[in-house]
Amino acid sequence: MAVLTKEMVSGLVKTGASCRVDYAFTPRFQAGDPVLVRNIHPTGHTRLPRYVRGKRAVVAQDYGVFVFPDTSAHGKGEKPQHVYSVGFTARELWGPQASDRDTLHLDLWDDYLDPVRSSS
Repeated sequence: MAVLTKEMVSGLVKTGASCRVDYAFTPRFQAGDPVLVRNIHPTGHTRLPRYVRGKRAVVAQDYGVFVFPDTSAHGKGEKPQHVYSVGFTARELWGPQASDRDTLHLDLWDDYLDPVRSSS
């Protein structure tokens, strides 16, 4: 495993180093798909904000495949997966007193999301 030294940081910041990886596999979600953010509580590093856990959203865009930071930060491998821009309504996040016109978009990894099952 490579170790990031303080001497390396300046160059990475200047070049805009990316964690995008070259893996080709079909994404689970497409733009317009409703999703439910998993209500999980991993120990250690995660990029999943607590305030969106258990909330419904809609996929806005698929950015492609990236290293999963939750495993990478702990030396457990890259676990490459799709990252999506996911849109939440303000009311979904903060209740009926929130504006019905406002939305919030977050970039979330596939492992944080489940499909919304139709209630038919």
